[in-house]
Amino acid sequence: MALLDPIRAVILDLDGTLVDTLGDFELALRAMLGDLGVAPERLQRDFIGHTVGKGSEHLVRQTLGHVGLAADDPALYEQAMSRYQDHYGRINGQASVLFAGAAEGVRALRALGLPLACLTNKPGRHAQALLQSKGLLTSFDLVFGGDAFARKKPDPLPLIETCKALGHLPAHTLMVGDSLNDAQAGHAAGCPVALVSYGYNHGRPIREVPASVYVDRIDELALMRTAP
Repeated sequence: MALLDPIRAVILDLDGTLVDTLGDFELALRAMLGDLGVAPERLQRDFIGHTVGKGSEHLVRQTLGHVGLAADDPALYEQAMSRYQDHYGRINGQASVLFAGAAEGVRALRALGLPLACLTNKPGRHAQALLQSKGLLTSFDLVFGGDAFARKKPDPLPLIETCKALGHLPAHTLMVGDSLNDAQAGHAAGCPVALVSYGYNHGRPIREVPASVYVDRIDELALMRTAP
C-alpha cells in the first residue's frame, strides 16, 4: 500500500523542511551579537545549521555559549533574546528561500483533499509572517508556533494537539520534517513520519533517523498514493 493511502491529514515542519531560513537566522543572530558588543563574524554558519530546530530559546542560549558568553546569566539571556526577536522580526523572510518542490508539494497535497497544518518551534508570529512572505500561508488550515503549546517538539504534545485540531487520529496524520526533532515527536505521538533529505538535522545524516519514508522533494509525497 502506498504511503498516503491511509493518510487523512498532513503536518509539515517549517525551517529546513519548507524554507531554507539559515540566512535569516545568521543575519538576526549576528545583529544580536553586535548589540552585545561581540564581533558578529565569531558566529559560524555551520553552527547555526547544527543548532536550529529546538526553538528560539535554545538557539539564543547555544549562540551565547558558542561565542564565549555566559548563557546561564539571566540578565544577559533576556537582553539577547529581546534583541534577537526584534532583529528576526525585521529580517524574517528577507534572506530565506523555499526549497525546491516545497510550494509544489503543498499545492499537490491540498489537491488531494488533505487538510494541512504547519507546526514549527519558531514563534507563531514569525511563522505566520514567513509563510505569508513565501506565498504559502493560505495553503494551510492551521499554523502553530513553538509558543502555541506548553511544550515544543521533540515532545509529542504539539503533534497530538495539532492532530486534534485537524480532526484526525495521529495514525492517519503524516508528520513531514527534516530532523531527529521532528521524527522523535512524530513517533512518540503515533504519527507516520516522512523526512526530507536536504534539511538541517543538527548536522547529522538524515537516514540515521528512523522514518516511514525519505524524500528529496516534498512534491514526491503526493505521488505516494495508489491510483484509484
